Amino acid sequence: MQRKPGRASSGHSYGHTNHHHHAGSSSHYSRLRPVELDPLSEYGLPSKGEKRLLSPKVQESYYSKIAERYLAFCTEAGDKDNLQKQFARLSVADPNNNNNNNNFSVTTNSPIISVPPSPLTSGPPTPLPLPTPNSITPSSSFPDISFLSSPPDKETTSSSSLPSILSALRKLREALVATRRLDPFTVQVYLFAIRLGILAKSYESYYPALLYLLRTIHPSSPLTSVELSECVSYLVLDTACRRQDLAAAFKLRREWKLHDKKVDGVLRALVGDNYVLWGRVKKGVDGYRVKLMEFADGDVKKRALVAMGRAYLSLPREFLEGLMEEGWEGLRARYGVGWELGGEKGERVVIRKVGRG
Repeated sequence: MQRKPGRASSGHSYGHTNHHHHAGSSSHYSRLRPVELDPLSEYGLPSKGEKRLLSPKVQESYYSKIAERYLAFCTEAGDKDNLQKQFARLSVADPNNNNNNNNFSVTTNSPIISVPPSPLTSGPPTPLPLPTPNSITPSSSFPDISFLSSPPDKETTSSSSLPSILSALRKLREALVATRRLDPFTVQVYLFAIRLGILAKSYESYYPALLYLLRTIHPSSPLTSVELSECVSYLVLDTACRRQDLAAAFKLRREWKLHDKKVDGVLRALVGDNYVLWGRVKKGVDGYRVKLMEFADGDVKKRALVAMGRAYLSLPREFLEGLMEEGWEGLRARYGVGWELGGEKGERVVIRKVGRG
């Protein structure tokens, strides 16, 4: 008779313990944070069945998110040098790969392009003018590349944001094509994608976008004269430098009636293997055109080295390195230079040795 209270007390205690354990588990699960979905990853590719991006309002809202992320990316990069490094990490295009789209020809009736003095065509620009949008308006466009990323490090903490921005731009462009939307908003998106693709040297992104912008969008929603000149100059430079098709480049220049002294200088330098002119023009153009010229930079330097090898017996090392914008070891590794260093401190490059008779 005396054990019953003990048992009752034990049972009550056991039940009390279960109650606290259950409450603790409930409290534990309630404290779990919900999964945070990246707003740029919310939608899929329209070509894979995504339907939500086919709404014009959703497209504009999505572009606002892309613009905000891009501004945050530029801010996190800190300075211009770090931002250039992050773009360089995604520059995976092969300048010798010319196996696609070699038979392109624009057949649109093209207006005469006469460009007034502007930052695009005159005055010494900054080494790499990166796009920094201030607002989302049809007249102020921001600058799809292969979506490759490198492991983040201390210097590039925001590099993981760039692939998501580029992927989102591809989704948006697919949606605009699917809905056949041809208006100033579409122009803005494509200009942004083209400029960003050029900075990353991803012809898989900017080249199709250029063709669609000039062939399809421009006839329905005309570009301004400056925008048209900019895009045509990109197309001509890409054809000459990356695709290495000078005949097609001159044809495009004539069909679109492009009048641009900088582009003309690039074409003359390539035709005449004029490395001095090439370097002079490269220092006088904006960062987008520099990126396009870099596709041909290696070949131009190789031909210049061959010409110097035929014309000189020796050269000052400092002069050669400054002209090629490359150190001696870099010249040997990248261009296979087989010359030797001479002088007491290796200050001269011996190209050919003259034997004594």
